[in-house]
Amino acid sequence: MLTVPEMGLQGLYIGSSPERSPVPSPPGSPRTQESCGIAPLTPSQSPKPEARAPQQASFSVVVAIDFGTTSSGYAFSFASDPEAIHMMRKWEGGDPGVAHQKTPTCLLLTPEGAFHSFGYTARDYYHDLDPEEARDWLYFEKFKMKIHSATDLTLKTQLEAVNGKTMPALEVFAHALRFFREHALQELREQSPSLPEEDTVRWVLTVPAIWKQPAKQFMREAAYLAGLVSRENAEQLLIALEPEAASVYCRKLRLHQLRDLSGRAPGGGRLGERRSIDSSFRQAREQLRRYRHSRTFLVESGVGELWAEMQAGDRYVVADCGGGTVDLTVHQLEQPHGTLKELYKASGGPYGAVGVDLAFEQLLCRIFGEDFITTFKRQRPAAWVDLTIAFEARKRTAGPHRAGALNISLPFSFIDFYRKQRGHNVETALRRSSVNFVKWSSQGMLRMSCEAMNELFQPTVSGIIQHIEALLARPEVQGVKLLFLVGGFAESAVLQHAVQAALGARGLRVVVPHDVGLTILKGAVLFGQAPGVVRVRRSPLTYGVGVLNRFVPGRHPPEKLLVRDGRRWCTDVFERFVAAEQSVALGEEVRRSYCPARPGQRRVLINLYCCATEDARFITDPGVRKCGALSLELEPADCGQDAAGAPPGRREIRAAMQFGDTEIKVTAVDVSTNRSVRASIDFLSN
Repeated sequence: MLTVPEMGLQGLYIGSSPERSPVPSPPGSPRTQESCGIAPLTPSQSPKPEARAPQQASFSVVVAIDFGTTSSGYAFSFASDPEAIHMMRKWEGGDPGVAHQKTPTCLLLTPEGAFHSFGYTARDYYHDLDPEEARDWLYFEKFKMKIHSATDLTLKTQLEAVNGKTMPALEVFAHALRFFREHALQELREQSPSLPEEDTVRWVLTVPAIWKQPAKQFMREAAYLAGLVSRENAEQLLIALEPEAASVYCRKLRLHQLRDLSGRAPGGGRLGERRSIDSSFRQAREQLRRYRHSRTFLVESGVGELWAEMQAGDRYVVADCGGGTVDLTVHQLEQPHGTLKELYKASGGPYGAVGVDLAFEQLLCRIFGEDFITTFKRQRPAAWVDLTIAFEARKRTAGPHRAGALNISLPFSFIDFYRKQRGHNVETALRRSSVNFVKWSSQGMLRMSCEAMNELFQPTVSGIIQHIEALLARPEVQGVKLLFLVGGFAESAVLQHAVQAALGARGLRVVVPHDVGLTILKGAVLFGQAPGVVRVRRSPLTYGVGVLNRFVPGRHPPEKLLVRDGRRWCTDVFERFVAAEQSVALGEEVRRSYCPARPGQRRVLINLYCCATEDARFITDPGVRKCGALSLELEPADCGQDAAGAPPGRREIRAAMQFGDTEIKVTAVDVSTNRSVRASIDFLSN
């Protein structure tokens, strides 16, 4: 049998077909030389994906942390009463008229880089610092978006504070998560002094559904560093997808907890197409009996009245409009247990509320000059934060039918700094600018018309509506009649009116939960209690590895031909594990077998590749990229002869990968000894 060491090359084997063998790296092939050698097993047909019920550990309490772009918070529930969700204490400080069950995602570190405060406390302390002193402190806000936008995210990625100084992003996130861990545990101990050890707490972290695997792994690494859980107890932490969490919560709601933007009562009429009842009295009576039985079962099992009105197969969209992103998920309700099936892979983009903030900043640049705004942000960072706070307060009051103008307070530091830099006052700047819908009031404020404020919303709101319309045009999503608008940005009257105006006319029913800003947080708690509620998901990408196939003239390109020991191979063939948009059930496994190539080998490292399409043939095709590595760690005892006396190069390591969860997971076992092998997938070391 041909082995990798005999070929003098590094590679891997996927036990799937007699036509496949290890992958060598011919000259010019875009392959790293980090993979450990693996010898091929006897070729055999690859087993089909196998569904296995996920094992659920027991936890006495679930704590969910909704780590948002603009605001964050936590909530928890005890296993003894899982649906009684306890919100975190209301935070001290904050803005008048704003509920404080969340706190701003703001972190303040000392000039030496030590943790000082988080949330309102951090924001207010930084606000009170002397301008010169503030330039030495590290203040971070809205930093979650950096993880989404980073194209080369690693554990060494840096984040820039308001003053321009940088520090590792992993440490910034860990500081924030550690803050929530300490607050949550303290509150749990006060509420339940008899609470068992911390390892009985299940933690849930929320992330956008459109985040890729590296970003999800990054959040998990930050949780490890923060001490939420240990690597040895990785199952103690769940990553929840934000629109999924919202969907899980919405299915529990009663009719009076929802607001239909069309003005109809939430319970008025069927949610799907009205189904005609056969004129036969017997058939009608049987349908009614089944409907009543199904509805009673669903309500008694905890599913809300809105869902009891739905029938098996009904589908709906959840639009999570947050501070940084819009996340769209399409679910189908499965009866009788109310589980959820994803119909189309998560979609969306960077169309969160911060887009309105950026539009306001661009407006200030038009009035006062981009160079001045850049200098002011760098030299007066605390005053810039004050200005953004003032705008946020006015942004929350904006509405499509508001009549009066909006006044935005300019910090004295801004007015004084502008006069010193430009030699004239801000009123003169307003008169000279081409912006005619912003005036200077006698009270020392920017006076903006409602139309002008609404214009700041338009690019972001239009992006959200376009994404929803594009999703609804997909054939997989036909028949959707209901849309849940959730997330912090969904509180905006401007956004609600625009979505209803654009989509209500086409028959889509737009519904908003009353506690719309807390929907994801509460849903994350419920998800932590029952992570199997989302039974089927769609893979966002195609994943696989590179293999050798027997070379077939006419089918394989000549440049892929590799001849070794008289055998002709086609190199760089893309062996697919799962296809983009493929439905994958929770617990469904894709199994492959590998074998150490050398006696005493301690590690097997296999490159993973991904692409957005399902028709890629080679790992060198356009759009196919290396995205991670599968690592199998072999214990010293595993490197000698196995129990059957087979040579070490023939030991079979069977890996099982799961693509139907919120994270890609892998486990492995030594077939000959039936002992577990430490297995992991690293998406951050590219």
